[in-house]
Amino acid sequence: MAIADISKNALKVLEKRYLGKDEDGNVIETVEGMFRRVSDTIAAVDANYDNSVDTAKLSDEFYDLMTGLRFLPNSPTLMNAGRKLGQLSACFVLPVEDSMEGIFDSVKNAALIHKSGGGTGFSFSRLRQSGSAVRSTGGVASGPVSFMKVFNSATEAVKQGGTRRGANMGVLRVDHPDVLEFINCKADNKEITNFNISIGITEAFMEAVENQSDYDLIDPKTKQAVGHLSAEKVFDTIVDHAWKNGEPGIIFLDRLNRDNVTPTQGEIESTNPCGEQPLLPYESCNLGSINLVKMLRKTLTGYEFDFGLLGETVEKAVHFLDNVIDANNYPLDKIAETTRASRKIGLGVMGWADALLLMNIPYNSDEAVELAERVMRYIENTGHAASSKLAEKRGTFPLFSVSTMKDGVPMRNATVTTIAPTGTLSIIGGCSSGVEPVFAYAFIRNIMDGTEMVEVNPILTRKLKELGLYNDELLKKIAREGTVAHCEEIPAEVRRVFVCSHDIKPIDHIRMQAAFQRYTDNAVSKTVNFPKEATRNEVRDVYLLAYKEGCKGVTIYRDGSREEQVLNIGKVNREGGKAAEAAPTAVGEVGFGHIEPRPRPDVTRGFTEKMKIGCGSLYVTTNYDENGICEVFTSTGKAGGCPSQSEATARLVSVALRSGISINEVYDQLKGIRCPSTIRQQGMSCTSCPDAIAKVIMKVSKLIEEQPKEKAQREEAAKLPPQPVKNPVIPATAGEIHACPECGSVVEHEGGCVICRNCGFSKCG
Repeated sequence: MAIADISKNALKVLEKRYLGKDEDGNVIETVEGMFRRVSDTIAAVDANYDNSVDTAKLSDEFYDLMTGLRFLPNSPTLMNAGRKLGQLSACFVLPVEDSMEGIFDSVKNAALIHKSGGGTGFSFSRLRQSGSAVRSTGGVASGPVSFMKVFNSATEAVKQGGTRRGANMGVLRVDHPDVLEFINCKADNKEITNFNISIGITEAFMEAVENQSDYDLIDPKTKQAVGHLSAEKVFDTIVDHAWKNGEPGIIFLDRLNRDNVTPTQGEIESTNPCGEQPLLPYESCNLGSINLVKMLRKTLTGYEFDFGLLGETVEKAVHFLDNVIDANNYPLDKIAETTRASRKIGLGVMGWADALLLMNIPYNSDEAVELAERVMRYIENTGHAASSKLAEKRGTFPLFSVSTMKDGVPMRNATVTTIAPTGTLSIIGGCSSGVEPVFAYAFIRNIMDGTEMVEVNPILTRKLKELGLYNDELLKKIAREGTVAHCEEIPAEVRRVFVCSHDIKPIDHIRMQAAFQRYTDNAVSKTVNFPKEATRNEVRDVYLLAYKEGCKGVTIYRDGSREEQVLNIGKVNREGGKAAEAAPTAVGEVGFGHIEPRPRPDVTRGFTEKMKIGCGSLYVTTNYDENGICEVFTSTGKAGGCPSQSEATARLVSVALRSGISINEVYDQLKGIRCPSTIRQQGMSCTSCPDAIAKVIMKVSKLIEEQPKEKAQREEAAKLPPQPVKNPVIPATAGEIHACPECGSVVEHEGGCVICRNCGFSKCG
């Protein structure tokens, strides 16, 4: 495979995250070399079962499978196969026992997993409720949420050690006495940032919701009822918090355990960080995805699925993933033992939305849902047949005789199919992510010299060129919203097909998820994206629909629900003295994104305040315009101490605020920083120069907020009609952009996770 077959953006992501580097961080591996490293390592496993097998030939087959971008394994396999670390699994579940020893054993084990590049899921449901007695010490228990914060801090420490990001899923049963505290624990977006959280919903609870009745809260230690709550009120509290910021999600525990193939080994209590892989304690899973775009063939009238090619790809992918189980260097012996006992694999898909576009099928249509069932049914049936074929040669998974499958055909793997998020893999594969719809069709990229470049979905580009409609004016119009829905220049039939995430009703998101779930062994990772104006009742309806449609869980995200992450959508161009509408930064095949501060205005208003610091006086000047604070600078009195440090702080604050960073975020970073000179004196109004700057900008910010109110009051008193007040932040559209913490580019909420398609950053690791 030539590098030219990989997109520029994919190559950039591979170089940053996947290809081998020397001690100085220089890339020393080619894309071809990476795929050959992986194929050789995975193919070599066959020799364990047949000494006469031609592993070189098998390696070529696996190599062609990956370099043809027909199938890609999960990221740890691409990163670590054939290397010293050798940890190839994406997801793990660890138990959290109700003892101090058990809790901190899990903290340690989670750190080892995160260090190796994996993500972890935990159920905190075994921990006794807050305030309950601890006989061994005579004290009281602090409860699940307090210990989840310990896990969160440990994850933060591992991340800061320079390793691949760790991600966690925290689950609590809905009948745990601390359920309300758990639901509320992420109401502040700055709390427990290394966890996604989900409520483990039972069928009994959902029946109580439907009947508007109470349900029992169960002491996890005694298994006795210790109270009761209104199911409807608890459900509405879950909905309310999800509406506010997307947390918590929900998983249906009874459904996970209905499909638990090895119930003799215990109950499934949790999933991996994105919700799609239910696992028993100490199990891990190896995932991979088939690129459905590569499974299409061109016909005289368009495109259709080549089921022969799809079947061949499924068989090779199952073989590949089964070999990964043996090639894997697990972070804990217990995980190795438990994983090999069930040999679970998770074969899924990506590129679904792109495949529909090429076939001229709208994502939100009955035809798309029916095709999803047909395709996934074929993948599941073919995958199970491939696993059975492997069992004939290699034997069944060790727990087969005590599994729910024992009376059926022999199976090599306890589970075969999973629909996982494929954010980074889909960048490499050059396709849409998982079974998600296209997030947006066009974005504007700001170039360093001040010019703008429009980045457009390649399938839409091809269609517009075919119609003779491809021009800069239309592309910028599409980029302003990310959708073609309101572009009347484009034929109605094209607009009907080219729907993006926010053109699709939430009910249609769930219908698609349910269609894939019907033929998936594990679960389907998907995010139901809501527009900013969506109501709580709409979120509630989606949760109820997910329950009725047989989904195993659901994650939602409403635009604008995490305001401190919002960036101005592109830069503001000043034309004719008027601010042009902003547009999104880049996604897809683009260079690294950046946040560009708005220019300092020619005229500002401001305040100067004298602050007493440990070494004298600091004068803090804060200037603002109609868009908010735009400039901060400082000067020191005659006895002042650190003018260079305070000036540097003020300059960085100015740039941050003109770049759209929340003033609350800036304040939180600076407040309370302590200078030794303040410790020696009493009565200080601040603890350092940065703390003084923080206090002044927050005071000025509040004054600015009050000015429009005072103006309106004066106008009302004078019986004048109120004048419109300019909004200091450009309003977010349905294609709201969030900041990638690594490159500053757009991030997308999809597959129960957050992914930057520019640099490959993933919240879930």
